[in-house]
Amino acid sequence: MAADGRSVGSGAGTAGPHGHGGPGDGGSGQGPGGPAQGGPGQVSAGQGGPAETSQTGTTIPRGTQTLRTVAIERRLDATPDRVIRCWTDPDELMRWFPVRVDGSLAVGARTTLVWPREQVWWEVTDLVTPSRFTFRWPWDADEMLVTNVTVSLEAEGSGTRLLLTDGPFPIDRPGGLDAWAEALEGWGEALTLLRGYVDFSVDLRDRP
Repeated sequence: MAADGRSVGSGAGTAGPHGHGGPGDGGSGQGPGGPAQGGPGQVSAGQGGPAETSQTGTTIPRGTQTLRTVAIERRLDATPDRVIRCWTDPDELMRWFPVRVDGSLAVGARTTLVWPREQVWWEVTDLVTPSRFTFRWPWDADEMLVTNVTVSLEAEGSGTRLLLTDGPFPIDRPGGLDAWAEALEGWGEALTLLRGYVDFSVDLRDRP
């Protein structure tokens, strides 16, 4: 993470989304997409006395923001129509993110995204072409933590301004802090992979 709290794009792992190469893994080097703009949102604060104990047994100082949202912005050379297809067309999505998409990416559909060592479902909840795509997905095997991802696209000159948000992450609950940290790094990496594909026709994913 940058010194000012913004997330920074990382390398190009591909084993899976949560801690293994998609949203969830990567180094701290800055990818071609550059540093994210906007940084993690702080949605709600802990309440009570001078300190309170979280569900993980950790003492949380009063006033600590316990719900966090990842927010990353990128400038792409491709048009919004082109970029939205990279998220909503299974054949396009497989060219930069998972290796296989089992199912439709239509609103209301629950689709399985497959990596070499992991798979995860997406449940598409909203699509406004070419400006917005929203889905839910889990961060743990028992699905106790499910977050909402929104990809917002806005035309900027001949290209696109993309804003991705993912959350909320309750950092006072078991696994919440780790998931938030993984999302910060992993989405920076994923958007670097997207830019490589949509702007340069290059697949930057590592090969097994």
